[in-house]
Parts: sequence; C-alpha cells; structure tokens
Amino acid sequence: MSETSIFFSVLIPVIGALLIGASRKLPNIRETITLITAIFLFLFNAQYLPDILDGERPEFALMTIIPNVELLFSIEPLGLLFALVASSLWIINSIYSIGYMRANKEKNQTRFYVCFAIALSSTMGIAYAGNLITLFLFYEILTLCTYPLVTHHGTHEARHGGRIYLGILMSTSILFFLLAIGWTWLFTGTLEFTPNGIFNHEQLQTSIPLILMALYVFGVGKAAIMPFHRWLPAAMVAPTPVSALLHAVAVVKAGVFSIVKILVYVFGIANLETISGGSWLMYLAGFTIIAASVVALKSDNLKTRLAYSTISQLSYVILAVALFVPIAVMGAALHIVAHAFSKITLFFAAGAIYTASKKTKVSELNGIGKRMPITMIAFTIGALSLIGIPPAIGFLSKWYILSGAFDAQETFVVAVIIISTLLNAAYFLPIIYAAFFRTDDNSKNHGEAPTAIIIAMASTGILSIALFFFSDQIISLGYQIAPAY
Repeated sequence: MSETSIFFSVLIPVIGALLIGASRKLPNIRETITLITAIFLFLFNAQYLPDILDGERPEFALMTIIPNVELLFSIEPLGLLFALVASSLWIINSIYSIGYMRANKEKNQTRFYVCFAIALSSTMGIAYAGNLITLFLFYEILTLCTYPLVTHHGTHEARHGGRIYLGILMSTSILFFLLAIGWTWLFTGTLEFTPNGIFNHEQLQTSIPLILMALYVFGVGKAAIMPFHRWLPAAMVAPTPVSALLHAVAVVKAGVFSIVKILVYVFGIANLETISGGSWLMYLAGFTIIAASVVALKSDNLKTRLAYSTISQLSYVILAVALFVPIAVMGAALHIVAHAFSKITLFFAAGAIYTASKKTKVSELNGIGKRMPITMIAFTIGALSLIGIPPAIGFLSKWYILSGAFDAQETFVVAVIIISTLLNAAYFLPIIYAAFFRTDDNSKNHGEAPTAIIIAMASTGILSIALFFFSDQIISLGYQIAPAY
C-alpha cells in the first residue's frame, strides 16, 4: 500500500469535477464521467479494506500548514467505513440523479454534478483526516461546496434556506469548532488523532476536557444536535438528490462521523468514563431523538418528516458513543451505515413520488402504492429498517446500541430507544398503510418514475436487507474502532 496514494481518494473526485465541467455541452459524456469517477473512487477505497482489517494504519503528510501541524491524511477503521459508505452511495445517487434531473428538466445540471463531485472530495478529506486541522479544513469546504446545491433552484425560498444552512454551519464551526481546536493545541500540544486519546491523566482531572467536549459537539453543526438543527429542514428546498447527499451520503454523516472520531481519537473512549459530568451528552442526544421524532410525527410534508427523522436517527450515533462502552461505539459505526442506506432509500422514494405525481405531502399518498408499487416497497424497506425490524441493517445497529445500554446499565438510553422506536413506527407505518390499503383519491394517471430512479431506489432497498446478512466486515471494522479494554 503506497502511503502517497491516500491523497488520491481526495483528488479523484476533483479530477472528475474538472472533466464534468469540461463536458458541460455534452450531457451524456458528463454523466458518464460522473458514474466512472464514482465507481473508480469506491474501488480505490475498497483496496484498503484487507490491510486495515490486518491492522495497518497508513498515513501521508501532504504539506506543513503551521509549524508542527501538517495537512495529514491517515486511514483507520472508522474513516475507511465512512469513505466506503459515501463512495458506494455516490455511484447509486449518480444513477438516481441522472433520472431525476432529466425527468424534472432541472437547470444548471453541470454545476450540480461538479459541486456534487467536490462534495465527495471534501468528504474523503474528512474521512481520512489525520488531525483536527485537516478535519476542520475539509469540513468547511464541504459546507461551502454544498451551498450551491441547497440553493440550486434559485428561488426566494431556496436562497432563504441556503442562508440558514450556511449561517448555522459556518457560525457554529468558527465560534465553537475552531475555538476548540485552538484550545486543544494550547492544552495538549498536539492535534493528531490518537487511538487512546491525547489527554494525559492530569489533564483529565481538570474541567477543560468537559468544556472542550461541549465545544466540539456544538461546533460540529452538521451533526444536527439540537438546538443547532434548523439548517437541515431548511435545506429541504433542494432537489431530492441533494437531500439524499445531505442526509445519507455526506453532510450529516460527516457531522456525526466527526464527533465520533473526535470522541474516540482525541478524548479516548476509556478516558471519557473518567470525565466528570460527561453524561450530559447522553441526555442531550436522547432529548434530540425524542423531540425530533415528535416533530416528524406532526409533519405533513414528506421531505420535512424525513428531515426530522434524520435529526432523530443520527442522534442515535451520538447517544451510542456517549455510553462510553466499546460495543455501543461499534453500534454507532454500524448505525452510520444503516441510516445511510435506509434513509437514502426513503429520499429516493420521495423524489420518485414527486417526479411521477408531483405530490409532496403525506396526506396525499392514499393508494399511491397501487400506482407505484416498486417505489412504495422500497420505501417500506427503508422505513422498517429505521424502525429496527429484521431482516434489515437497522435492526443490527439498534441491537448493538441497546446491548451497550444494558452493559452500561443506562436505563435512560434503553427507555429512549424503546420510545423512539415506537415513534418511528408511528410516523412511518401510517404512510405505508395509506399507500397500499387506502383508496386512491387522485384521478391523475401516472405510474412509476423513470427507470434510472427505479434502479437506484431498488438497489439501496435491496442493500438495506443484504447488509443484514453480510455485515461481517462492517462489524470487524466496528470492533477495531473501540476494542474492548
């Protein structure tokens, strides 16, 4: 394994973006380049899997940013897992985007594909960041390159949603995230990610690690922890492929991934148990899960319901890590995967419904399963996975998180998981029932969405089930993130 090749994971989408831009007048070529780039990126990342499972941890320093702080890339189990999820879903989302953008005659399609590619480049930078400053730089690039995607339609509503998106994410990262990085540097003398954390015993006895934890959690606004969550529903004005990017492929995943990576490799799971008052994160994540679920239950707009579902589901990841036990951390990593494939299936279905029928509200979906059976079967699979019903990958992640809660003897977490699961069922199952068992009250004659949309949606739905049966390597990576101590 060549250490210098790590940077090519960041570079491949940039090259793709340049070629996409150069082929703007040739749509077929432009979209072919998008697909080839996405496939090549996934295969390039997949080559690292055997070596990482064997315990190798390659790293590559591109340049020195400030004295003793480098633009550093390294591959470890959590980062590789995130990179594989993002790059594999880019392939499927590209197929979906081709069908969606053409069917809805969207403007500025070249800009869309270029920004999407740059977003994946920055996602790879986040996944393979070897220190906090590298993570921060690519985190900010991801915010900036996805802003044109959020405001894609150029309407007043889109620009307003974009301002909320950019305002919350930039302000939290500069006011809290950057401050935390600077303070960490002054306090410890290092910014590198280290398996057992960078704080020594004496430093852990002070109140500073607890303050830094709060700054990092609230500074990583992409994780959509309340009260810094409004950017996510505001960004739903974007086209559905962008919503899929925000929820499943990159943005919120980059948020929870960053928090998990910081907690595991800056604080250290074993060290977190010794920080007095650290349980506040568990209660905040639990509140976010329940509160967002209640809002989702009340939302009639389908994408808004899915957005608040994302806020809730991604806080499962934070809740799991906040248990500070290895099996729960493994469950957190598994839930990143489970949510990615399940939620992208749901957004693909929402986009398919809009493309075929122009319906956007839950109350309009009576009988639509009879007109769009493939779409609603895929939706059902994604929904049941997030509820936690086997055989779907969402069941496995919830099982490991729940096991961690029992190991830690945290009845609060057990109660949150049970209540939120019931709420998940309450806001998903009525949609499924109405789609298949109520009378269609719309005389408009329509069938399924275009073939590319169906292929992409069916693929993620099938994978949501297949990963339940073929999860060994995901679990192996998960156990390496926080081995038992």
